[in-house]
Amino acid sequence: MPVEFLGIAATGDGSETTARTTHAFDRDYTLRLARAHEDHGWDRVLFAYGAGSPEPAAAAAYLAAKLDRLQILLAHRPNVSYPTFAAKTFATLDRISDGRLTVHFITGGNDHEQQREGDFLPKDRRYDRTREYIGIVKRAWTSREPFDHEGEFYRFNDFVSDVFPVQQPRPDVSFGGSSPAAYAAGGAEADIYALWGEPLARTAEQIELVKAAARAAGRTDAPRIQVAFRPIIAPTEELAWEKAHRTVAAIKHRREANDLVRRRPTGGDGPENAGSQRLVEIAEAGERYDRALWTPTAAATGGAGNSNALVGTPETVARALLDYYDLGVDILSARGYDHVDDAIDFGRYVIPIVREEVAKRDAAKAAEAARAAEREAAGAARTGATAA
Repeated sequence: MPVEFLGIAATGDGSETTARTTHAFDRDYTLRLARAHEDHGWDRVLFAYGAGSPEPAAAAAYLAAKLDRLQILLAHRPNVSYPTFAAKTFATLDRISDGRLTVHFITGGNDHEQQREGDFLPKDRRYDRTREYIGIVKRAWTSREPFDHEGEFYRFNDFVSDVFPVQQPRPDVSFGGSSPAAYAAGGAEADIYALWGEPLARTAEQIELVKAAARAAGRTDAPRIQVAFRPIIAPTEELAWEKAHRTVAAIKHRREANDLVRRRPTGGDGPENAGSQRLVEIAEAGERYDRALWTPTAAATGGAGNSNALVGTPETVARALLDYYDLGVDILSARGYDHVDDAIDFGRYVIPIVREEVAKRDAAKAAEAARAAEREAAGAARTGATAA
Protein backbone atom coordinates (compact mmCIF):
# COMPACT_ATOMS: atom_id res chain seq x y z
CA MET A 1 0.00 0.00 0.00
CA PRO A 2 1.39 3.46 -0.83
CA VAL A 3 2.68 5.43 2.12
CA GLU A 4 1.00 8.71 3.10
CA PHE A 5 2.44 11.79 4.79
CA LEU A 6 0.59 14.01 7.24
CA GLY A 7 1.80 17.48 8.20
CA ILE A 8 0.45 20.26 10.39
CA ALA A 9 -1.92 23.05 9.36
CA ALA A 10 -0.78 25.59 11.93
CA THR A 11 -2.72 28.84 11.78
CA GLY A 12 0.08 30.84 13.42
CA ASP A 13 3.87 30.66 13.40
CA GLY A 14 4.55 29.74 17.04
CA SER A 15 5.97 26.41 18.18
CA GLU A 16 7.61 24.88 21.23
CA THR A 17 10.84 26.65 20.31
CA THR A 18 9.62 30.08 19.21
CA ALA A 19 6.93 32.48 20.38
CA ARG A 20 4.16 33.35 17.95
CA THR A 21 4.54 36.56 15.96
CA THR A 22 1.28 36.26 13.97
CA HIS A 23 -2.35 36.36 15.03
CA ALA A 24 -3.71 33.08 16.37
CA PHE A 25 -5.46 32.71 13.01
CA ASP A 26 -3.40 34.36 10.32
CA ARG A 27 -4.85 33.76 6.85
CA ASP A 28 -1.61 34.47 4.98
CA TYR A 29 0.49 32.22 7.21
CA THR A 30 -2.10 29.41 7.15
CA LEU A 31 -2.14 29.44 3.36
CA ARG A 32 1.64 29.79 3.06
CA LEU A 33 2.23 26.75 5.27
CA ALA A 34 -0.39 24.68 3.48
CA ARG A 35 1.13 25.51 0.10
CA ALA A 36 4.53 24.47 1.42
CA HIS A 37 3.02 21.06 2.12
CA GLU A 38 1.05 20.79 -1.10
CA ASP A 39 4.03 21.81 -3.24
CA HIS A 40 6.46 19.39 -1.58
CA GLY A 41 4.81 16.01 -1.69
CA TRP A 42 2.67 15.88 1.45
CA ASP A 43 -0.75 14.20 1.30
CA ARG A 44 -2.70 15.97 4.04
CA VAL A 45 -2.43 18.36 6.96
CA LEU A 46 -3.94 18.27 10.43
CA PHE A 47 -6.08 21.07 11.80
CA ALA A 48 -5.60 20.49 15.53
CA TYR A 49 -7.99 21.36 18.34
CA GLY A 50 -7.41 23.23 21.58
CA ALA A 51 -9.67 25.07 23.99
CA GLY A 52 -9.46 28.73 23.04
CA SER A 53 -7.68 28.04 19.74
CA PRO A 54 -9.08 29.08 16.35
CA GLU A 55 -12.03 26.93 15.33
CA PRO A 56 -10.48 24.25 13.10
CA ALA A 57 -13.46 23.51 10.83
CA ALA A 58 -13.69 27.14 9.75
CA ALA A 59 -9.93 27.30 9.20
CA ALA A 60 -10.09 24.06 7.19
CA ALA A 61 -12.91 25.43 5.04
CA TYR A 62 -10.81 28.50 4.27
CA LEU A 63 -7.92 26.30 3.19
CA ALA A 64 -10.09 23.91 1.19
CA ALA A 65 -11.42 26.81 -0.84
CA LYS A 66 -7.88 27.97 -1.68
CA LEU A 67 -6.10 24.70 -2.54
CA ASP A 68 -7.10 21.90 -4.88
CA ARG A 69 -5.08 18.83 -3.86
CA LEU A 70 -4.06 18.89 -0.21
CA GLN A 71 -6.27 16.69 1.97
CA ILE A 72 -7.56 17.71 5.38
CA LEU A 73 -7.51 15.92 8.72
CA LEU A 74 -9.90 17.80 10.99
CA ALA A 75 -9.60 17.31 14.75
CA HIS A 76 -12.89 17.44 16.66
CA ARG A 77 -13.85 17.02 20.31
CA PRO A 78 -17.31 15.49 20.82
CA ASN A 79 -18.02 17.63 23.88
CA VAL A 80 -18.17 20.86 21.85
CA SER A 81 -21.19 20.15 19.64
CA TYR A 82 -24.14 17.82 19.19
CA PRO A 83 -23.35 14.90 16.85
CA THR A 84 -26.07 15.70 14.29
CA PHE A 85 -24.77 19.25 14.00
CA ALA A 86 -21.20 17.97 13.69
CA ALA A 87 -22.20 15.50 10.97
CA LYS A 88 -23.65 18.36 8.88
CA THR A 89 -20.55 20.47 9.46
CA PHE A 90 -18.28 17.65 8.31
CA ALA A 91 -20.44 16.82 5.28
CA THR A 92 -20.47 20.48 4.24
CA LEU A 93 -16.69 20.66 4.59
CA ASP A 94 -16.31 17.48 2.53
CA ARG A 95 -18.40 19.23 -0.14
CA ILE A 96 -16.27 22.38 0.02
CA SER A 97 -13.08 20.31 -0.28
CA ASP A 98 -14.51 18.01 -2.99
CA GLY A 99 -14.00 14.89 -0.92
CA ARG A 100 -10.70 15.64 0.82
CA LEU A 101 -11.83 15.34 4.46
CA THR A 102 -10.92 12.90 7.23
CA VAL A 103 -12.21 13.54 10.76
CA HIS A 104 -10.03 12.87 13.80
CA PHE A 105 -12.12 12.45 16.94
CA ILE A 106 -10.38 13.53 20.15
CA THR A 107 -11.79 12.18 23.41
CA GLY A 108 -9.56 14.42 25.53
CA GLY A 109 -6.86 13.26 27.93
CA ASN A 110 -6.64 16.21 30.32
CA ASP A 111 -9.48 17.02 32.70
CA HIS A 112 -8.49 20.67 33.07
CA GLU A 113 -8.41 21.21 29.31
CA GLN A 114 -11.81 19.53 28.90
CA GLN A 115 -13.36 21.56 31.71
CA ARG A 116 -12.35 24.78 29.97
CA GLU A 117 -15.23 24.10 27.58
CA GLY A 118 -17.67 22.66 30.09
CA ASP A 119 -16.81 18.95 29.90
CA PHE A 120 -16.74 17.35 33.37
CA LEU A 121 -17.05 13.68 32.42
CA PRO A 122 -14.25 11.41 33.71
CA LYS A 123 -11.91 10.13 31.01
CA ASP A 124 -13.20 6.56 30.56
CA ARG A 125 -16.75 7.89 30.32
CA ARG A 126 -15.54 10.31 27.66
CA TYR A 127 -14.43 7.33 25.57
CA ASP A 128 -17.92 5.80 25.89
CA ARG A 129 -19.40 9.11 24.74
CA THR A 130 -17.00 9.36 21.80
CA ARG A 131 -17.90 5.87 20.63
CA GLU A 132 -21.63 6.72 20.67
CA TYR A 133 -20.92 10.07 18.99
CA ILE A 134 -18.97 8.52 16.11
CA GLY A 135 -21.73 5.99 15.51
CA ILE A 136 -24.30 8.78 15.21
CA VAL A 137 -22.09 10.81 12.86
CA LYS A 138 -21.53 7.79 10.60
CA ARG A 139 -25.26 7.11 10.43
CA ALA A 140 -26.07 10.76 9.73
CA TRP A 141 -23.56 10.69 6.87
CA THR A 142 -25.12 7.62 5.27
CA SER A 143 -28.84 7.50 6.17
CA ARG A 144 -31.24 8.97 3.61
CA GLU A 145 -34.19 8.14 5.86
CA PRO A 146 -35.04 9.83 9.17
CA PHE A 147 -33.89 7.95 12.26
CA ASP A 148 -34.26 8.14 16.02
CA HIS A 149 -31.56 7.64 18.60
CA GLU A 150 -31.78 6.97 22.32
CA GLY A 151 -28.37 6.26 23.83
CA GLU A 152 -26.50 6.85 27.02
CA PHE A 153 -25.38 10.37 26.06
CA TYR A 154 -27.60 11.49 23.18
CA ARG A 155 -31.28 11.34 22.36
CA PHE A 156 -33.18 12.69 19.35
CA ASN A 157 -36.05 11.82 17.02
CA ASP A 158 -36.62 11.87 13.28
CA PHE A 159 -33.28 13.29 12.14
CA VAL A 160 -32.18 13.22 8.53
CA SER A 161 -29.55 15.43 6.98
CA ASP A 162 -29.95 17.30 3.72
CA VAL A 163 -26.19 17.45 3.09
CA PHE A 164 -24.07 14.38 2.48
CA PRO A 165 -20.33 13.92 1.94
CA VAL A 166 -18.78 13.68 -1.50
CA GLN A 167 -16.93 10.57 -0.32
CA GLN A 168 -19.07 7.47 -0.42
CA PRO A 169 -20.16 5.83 1.68
CA ARG A 170 -18.53 8.37 4.05
CA PRO A 171 -15.24 10.09 4.99
CA ASP A 172 -12.72 8.15 7.04
CA VAL A 173 -12.74 8.39 10.81
CA SER A 174 -9.44 8.79 12.67
CA PHE A 175 -8.92 8.13 16.37
CA GLY A 176 -6.06 8.00 18.86
CA GLY A 177 -5.14 7.00 22.39
CA SER A 178 -3.00 4.57 24.35
CA SER A 179 -5.30 3.35 27.13
CA PRO A 180 -7.46 0.20 27.15
CA ALA A 181 -10.56 2.38 26.81
CA ALA A 182 -9.01 4.10 23.79
CA TYR A 183 -8.08 0.83 22.09
CA ALA A 184 -11.63 -0.47 22.62
CA ALA A 185 -13.32 2.62 21.18
CA GLY A 186 -10.89 3.16 18.32
CA GLY A 187 -10.63 -0.52 17.50
CA ALA A 188 -14.39 -0.60 17.08
CA GLU A 189 -14.96 2.64 15.16
CA ALA A 190 -11.77 3.97 13.52
CA ASP A 191 -10.62 3.65 9.94
CA ILE A 192 -7.26 5.13 11.03
CA TYR A 193 -5.66 4.68 14.45
CA ALA A 194 -3.17 7.40 15.37
CA LEU A 195 -0.20 6.74 17.66
CA TRP A 196 2.62 8.95 18.87
CA GLY A 197 6.14 7.92 17.90
CA GLU A 198 7.58 5.32 20.27
CA PRO A 199 10.39 2.75 19.93
CA LEU A 200 9.72 0.10 17.32
CA ALA A 201 9.03 -2.71 19.80
CA ARG A 202 6.50 -0.67 21.75
CA THR A 203 4.83 0.52 18.54
CA ALA A 204 4.48 -3.09 17.41
CA GLU A 205 2.81 -3.91 20.74
CA GLN A 206 0.33 -1.07 20.30
CA ILE A 207 -0.49 -2.15 16.75
CA GLU A 208 -1.35 -5.63 18.04
CA LEU A 209 -3.55 -4.13 20.77
CA VAL A 210 -5.45 -2.10 18.17
CA LYS A 211 -5.93 -5.19 16.00
CA ALA A 212 -7.12 -7.22 18.99
CA ALA A 213 -9.62 -4.49 19.89
CA ALA A 214 -10.95 -4.50 16.33
CA ARG A 215 -11.42 -8.28 16.47
CA ALA A 216 -13.13 -8.00 19.86
CA ALA A 217 -15.57 -5.50 18.32
CA GLY A 218 -16.46 -8.04 15.65
CA ARG A 219 -14.55 -6.44 12.81
CA THR A 220 -12.98 -8.50 10.05
CA ASP A 221 -10.64 -5.64 9.14
CA ALA A 222 -8.41 -3.42 11.28
CA PRO A 223 -7.71 0.32 11.31
CA ARG A 224 -4.80 1.64 9.29
CA ILE A 225 -1.99 2.81 11.55
CA GLN A 226 -0.58 6.34 11.72
CA VAL A 227 2.51 7.26 13.77
CA ALA A 228 3.73 10.80 14.50
CA PHE A 229 7.25 12.20 14.95
CA ARG A 230 9.17 15.48 15.15
CA PRO A 231 11.94 15.16 12.52
CA ILE A 232 15.16 17.09 13.03
CA ILE A 233 17.25 16.82 9.86
CA ALA A 234 20.47 18.36 8.54
CA PRO A 235 22.99 17.59 5.77
CA THR A 236 25.28 15.64 8.14
CA GLU A 237 24.75 13.61 11.30
CA GLU A 238 26.89 16.02 13.29
CA LEU A 239 24.86 19.03 12.17
CA ALA A 240 21.61 17.20 12.85
CA TRP A 241 22.61 16.44 16.45
CA GLU A 242 23.78 20.01 16.99
CA LYS A 243 20.38 21.16 15.74
CA ALA A 244 18.63 18.66 18.02
CA HIS A 245 20.42 19.94 21.12
CA ARG A 246 19.65 23.56 20.15
CA THR A 247 16.01 22.57 19.78
CA VAL A 248 15.81 21.08 23.26
CA ALA A 249 17.60 24.08 24.74
CA ALA A 250 15.02 26.38 23.14
CA ILE A 251 12.12 24.27 24.45
CA LYS A 252 13.57 24.29 27.98
CA HIS A 253 14.13 28.04 27.81
CA ARG A 254 10.51 28.65 26.90
CA ARG A 255 9.30 26.28 29.58
CA GLU A 256 11.46 27.88 32.27
CA ALA A 257 10.06 31.25 31.22
CA ASN A 258 6.54 29.82 31.64
CA ASP A 259 5.97 30.56 27.96
CA LEU A 260 5.54 27.05 26.57
CA VAL A 261 2.15 25.97 25.20
CA ARG A 262 0.20 27.64 27.97
CA ARG A 263 -3.03 25.84 27.18
CA ARG A 264 -1.68 22.36 28.08
CA PRO A 265 -1.49 22.05 31.85
CA THR A 266 -0.03 18.81 33.12
CA GLY A 267 -0.53 19.23 36.86
CA GLY A 268 1.87 18.46 39.65
CA ASP A 269 1.80 14.69 39.18
CA GLY A 270 2.61 14.62 35.49
CA PRO A 271 0.34 14.08 32.48
CA GLU A 272 -3.06 12.45 32.89
CA ASN A 273 -3.37 10.75 29.51
CA ALA A 274 -1.80 7.36 28.87
CA GLY A 275 -0.03 8.44 25.67
CA SER A 276 1.91 11.22 27.38
CA GLN A 277 2.65 8.99 30.35
CA ARG A 278 4.17 6.47 27.95
CA LEU A 279 6.35 9.15 26.34
CA VAL A 280 7.62 10.30 29.75
CA GLU A 281 8.33 6.71 30.79
CA ILE A 282 10.23 6.02 27.56
CA ALA A 283 12.27 9.22 27.98
CA GLU A 284 13.15 8.32 31.56
CA ALA A 285 14.38 4.92 30.40
CA GLY A 286 16.70 6.30 27.73
CA GLU A 287 17.45 9.06 25.24
CA ARG A 288 18.07 7.09 22.04
CA TYR A 289 16.23 4.14 20.56
CA ASP A 290 16.47 2.13 17.37
CA ARG A 291 17.88 3.95 14.36
CA ALA A 292 17.09 7.61 15.11
CA LEU A 293 14.41 8.02 17.81
CA TRP A 294 15.37 10.67 20.39
CA THR A 295 13.33 11.37 23.51
CA PRO A 296 14.69 14.61 25.11
CA THR A 297 12.24 16.66 23.05
CA ALA A 298 9.39 14.74 24.70
CA ALA A 299 11.00 14.99 28.13
CA ALA A 300 11.37 18.76 27.76
CA THR A 301 7.63 19.18 27.16
CA GLY A 302 6.49 16.68 29.77
CA GLY A 303 5.30 14.30 27.06
CA ALA A 304 2.96 16.88 25.55
CA GLY A 305 1.48 15.51 22.36
CA ASN A 306 3.55 14.41 19.41
CA SER A 307 7.01 15.15 20.80
CA ASN A 308 9.53 12.34 20.19
CA ALA A 309 12.08 13.28 17.53
CA LEU A 310 13.81 11.46 14.69
CA VAL A 311 17.31 12.91 14.32
CA GLY A 312 19.80 12.58 11.49
CA THR A 313 20.41 13.17 7.83
CA PRO A 314 17.45 12.84 5.47
CA GLU A 315 18.69 9.36 4.61
CA THR A 316 18.84 8.31 8.26
CA VAL A 317 15.40 9.69 9.07
CA ALA A 318 13.94 8.11 5.91
CA ARG A 319 15.35 4.71 6.89
CA ALA A 320 13.90 5.14 10.39
CA LEU A 321 10.48 5.87 8.92
CA LEU A 322 10.77 2.81 6.69
CA ASP A 323 11.35 0.69 9.80
CA TYR A 324 7.91 1.77 10.97
CA TYR A 325 6.42 1.14 7.55
CA ASP A 326 7.77 -2.40 7.77
CA LEU A 327 5.85 -2.81 11.06
CA GLY A 328 2.60 -2.01 9.27
CA VAL A 329 2.48 1.78 9.59
CA ASP A 330 1.43 3.43 6.34
CA ILE A 331 0.57 6.98 7.46
CA LEU A 332 3.59 8.92 8.69
CA SER A 333 2.93 12.15 10.53
CA ALA A 334 5.80 14.63 10.78
CA ARG A 335 6.01 18.16 12.13
CA GLY A 336 9.09 20.28 12.58
CA TYR A 337 9.67 23.24 14.87
CA ASP A 338 9.96 25.86 12.13
CA HIS A 339 6.74 24.89 10.41
CA VAL A 340 7.27 26.26 6.91
CA ASP A 341 11.00 25.63 6.43
CA ASP A 342 10.86 22.20 8.03
CA ALA A 343 7.86 21.16 5.91
CA ILE A 344 9.77 22.18 2.77
CA ASP A 345 12.99 20.44 3.79
CA PHE A 346 11.22 17.24 4.81
CA GLY A 347 9.24 17.26 1.60
CA ARG A 348 12.31 17.83 -0.56
CA TYR A 349 14.76 15.47 1.11
CA VAL A 350 12.91 12.78 3.10
CA ILE A 351 9.58 12.08 1.41
CA PRO A 352 11.08 11.13 -2.00
CA ILE A 353 13.41 8.59 -0.38
CA VAL A 354 10.61 6.96 1.58
CA ARG A 355 8.24 6.85 -1.38
CA GLU A 356 10.88 5.30 -3.64
CA GLU A 357 11.77 2.62 -1.11
CA VAL A 358 8.11 1.85 -0.36
CA ALA A 359 7.48 1.44 -4.09
CA LYS A 360 10.38 -1.04 -4.26
CA ARG A 361 9.06 -2.97 -1.27
CA ASP A 362 5.55 -3.08 -2.70
CA ALA A 363 6.85 -4.22 -6.10
CA ALA A 364 8.88 -6.98 -4.44
CA LYS A 365 5.82 -8.12 -2.48
CA ALA A 366 3.69 -8.13 -5.61
CA ALA A 367 6.31 -10.13 -7.50
CA GLU A 368 6.55 -12.67 -4.69
CA ALA A 369 2.76 -12.97 -4.55
CA ALA A 370 2.70 -13.57 -8.32
CA ARG A 371 5.39 -16.25 -8.02
CA ALA A 372 3.48 -17.90 -5.19
CA ALA A 373 0.32 -17.91 -7.29
CA GLU A 374 2.22 -19.46 -10.19
CA ARG A 375 3.63 -22.17 -7.90
CA GLU A 376 0.18 -22.90 -6.53
CA ALA A 377 -1.31 -23.10 -10.03
CA ALA A 378 1.49 -25.38 -11.18
CA GLY A 379 0.98 -27.62 -8.15
CA ALA A 380 -2.75 -27.81 -8.81
CA ALA A 381 -2.08 -28.70 -12.46
CA ARG A 382 0.28 -31.51 -11.45
CA THR A 383 -2.26 -32.85 -8.96
CA GLY A 384 -4.96 -32.80 -11.64
CA ALA A 385 -2.73 -34.61 -14.13
CA THR A 386 -1.86 -37.32 -11.58
CA ALA A 387 -5.52 -37.83 -10.71
CA ALA A 388 -6.37 -38.21 -14.38
